[in-house]
Amino acid sequence: MSVTGPATSGRADAPAAPGRLGAALELNEAMAYLDSLRRWRDDRKRELDELDQAALAARDGAQLTSDITLSMALWKVISDRYELLAATWNSGRAGFADRERMATLIWGRLDTPLQAGSLTRATGTAGVGQAGETGTAADSGLAVSLPEACRLSDALLSQLRVRLGLEPSGAVITEQIRQLRAQMERIREQIAFEPAGASQQAAAEHQSRLARRLKDIADKAGRGGDVGGMIGPLEIEAATFERDLIVTAARRREASAKVEQARNKRTELQAREVALTKLVEHCVSTVEPAPHYAVPDVDALGPPPNTAQQLDHYLRRLNQVARAMTVAQQAYARTLHDHEELIGRLDAYQAKVEAMGMTGEPEIVRAHDMARQELSRRPSRTPIAIQLINLYATYLETATSTGDSPRGPETGAP
Repeated sequence: MSVTGPATSGRADAPAAPGRLGAALELNEAMAYLDSLRRWRDDRKRELDELDQAALAARDGAQLTSDITLSMALWKVISDRYELLAATWNSGRAGFADRERMATLIWGRLDTPLQAGSLTRATGTAGVGQAGETGTAADSGLAVSLPEACRLSDALLSQLRVRLGLEPSGAVITEQIRQLRAQMERIREQIAFEPAGASQQAAAEHQSRLARRLKDIADKAGRGGDVGGMIGPLEIEAATFERDLIVTAARRREASAKVEQARNKRTELQAREVALTKLVEHCVSTVEPAPHYAVPDVDALGPPPNTAQQLDHYLRRLNQVARAMTVAQQAYARTLHDHEELIGRLDAYQAKVEAMGMTGEPEIVRAHDMARQELSRRPSRTPIAIQLINLYATYLETATSTGDSPRGPETGAP
C-alpha cells in the first residue's frame, strides 16, 4: 500500500509516568507529568487524524478501518483519564490525599473496552502473547494502566504508519531509528516483568534478534545505504512484539488474582468518585441547568468477597459503576464545554463590534453587558445566556444591514 503526499512527521512519544500505586505523587512530578500527558494527548490526536486522512486517500485504506478505530478508542480512554487527573490536580491545589488518588488514577486499571481479541483481529496476527494466549482473551477488557495504554497507543501508531506505506525522508529514517532504539529499551524493561522461565528466555532472545537487526540497519544507514525496505518490517515486528508483551502481562495479572484485581478496581473507582464529585460540583456551580446524574457510591458495594463466584458478580457490579461514572463524566464535561463555547461566541461577536467601530451603540453595549453578566453569573442560566447572546447578535446584524454606526470624531462628524 502506498500513499501519495507528504508523510506525517515524527511521532510523539508517551511521557514516563511518575510515582507508584499507593504513594502520593510529588508536586513537581505531578505538574510535569500532567503537562507532558496533555501535550502527548493533543499530538497523538493530531497524528491519528493525519493517518486517518492518509488512509482515506489510500487505495486499500478500508483495510485499516479497524486499526484506526481501535487507536481512536484507546486515545479516548486515555483522554478521559487525563481529564480526571486534571480535575484531581485542581490547578495545583491538590493536597496529599489528592496526589495519592492521582497515583491510583495513573497506575490503576483503566476502564478500557479494548479487547485482546480486537487487537488480534485489527492487526491480523495469529495470536496474542508469546504463549499464544487465546480462548477467553477476548472476553473482557484489558487490565492496563495509563502508562501501558499510552505505550500501546505508540505501538499501534507505529503499525499504522508502516502499513500505510508512507515514504520516509532521510530525517524521518533517522527519527524512526531513534524511536526503534527507545522501543527496544521498553521491550527489554517489559521482559524483565515476565515470569522467570522458558517464556522469559524466549522473549529475551527475540528482543536480542530485533536489536541486532536494528544495529545492522543503523550501521547501513550510517554508511549511506538504503534501508527503506528494511526498517518497515522491523517496525511492524517490534510494535507487534511490544504490544503482545503488554497484552500478555495484562492477561496474566488478570488471571492470577481476581481478589487483587477487585481491590485495585475498587480503589481506582474510589479515586474516580472523588475526582468526578469535584467535576460535578464545578459544573453545578457554573451552569444551570446542569445534568442530573448521581455519582455512584463505591463504598456501598462493600469490600471484595473471597469466593470465585461472588468475585465475578462483584467485578460485574464494579464495571457497572465504572460505566455509570463514564456516562456522568461525559455529560458534565460536555455541559462545561458548551458553556465555554458560549463565552467564545460572545467574545467573537464583541471582536466584530470593535472591528466595525460600533462600541458606542447603546443598544449593542447594553445587549453585550447583559449577556456577559449572565455568563459571569454563578450558576449561569444557559437558556437565558443563549437568548441574550442571540439578542446581541440580532442587534449587531441589524446595525450592519441598515448601515447604522456610531458617529464621532473618527467619522468626521461633529
